[in-house]
Amino acid sequence: MKRIFDILLSLILLICFSTIIIFVSILVYLKMGSPIFFRQKRPGYREKIFGIYKFRTMTNETDTQGNLLPDKQRLVGLGKFIRSTSLDELPQLFNVLKGEMSFVGPRPLLIEYLDLYNDEQKRRHDVKPGITGWAQVNGRNAISWEQKFEYDIEYVDNQSFWLDLKILWLTFLKVIKRSDISSSSSVTMEKFTGSK
Repeated sequence: MKRIFDILLSLILLICFSTIIIFVSILVYLKMGSPIFFRQKRPGYREKIFGIYKFRTMTNETDTQGNLLPDKQRLVGLGKFIRSTSLDELPQLFNVLKGEMSFVGPRPLLIEYLDLYNDEQKRRHDVKPGITGWAQVNGRNAISWEQKFEYDIEYVDNQSFWLDLKILWLTFLKVIKRSDISSSSSVTMEKFTGSK
């Protein structure tokens, strides 16, 4: 039932948001150049690696040595607006349609984190990753990594169609309010370095 729901909803949203997706693509290209999309390898269900799609939100500005500037300096203007409105997540509808992701589930994180999880935290890969999840509606980037993983495991243990609907509704409210986009000390989330 969840897979059927994912397919139908992703198709409907891709059709409904097609104009916005095209418009944002043009803006990103004009303001930041190519590539328009940010693609990165992430672990999914049972740690199977796939490529996640997002709209690019950071410039490619570098320092005099050719190193990329810090995130805070590269996330400006259009990129900051795209991220604050969660428009950067729209391309993940293609990941859902392909079956690599679901609408609801633990967020797919970096491959480098796989060796840092303890046995309990690894259980977040017992379900498909999601565009949104229980951790996202309970603090997103404003809570600690440990709290995020606790919410992820709570979702794995209690997943249901009705819980998914609740999370989708709470996500809608979060997007409208533009809340919990950043952590308290960074424009994105600090990297996970393992639990003590």
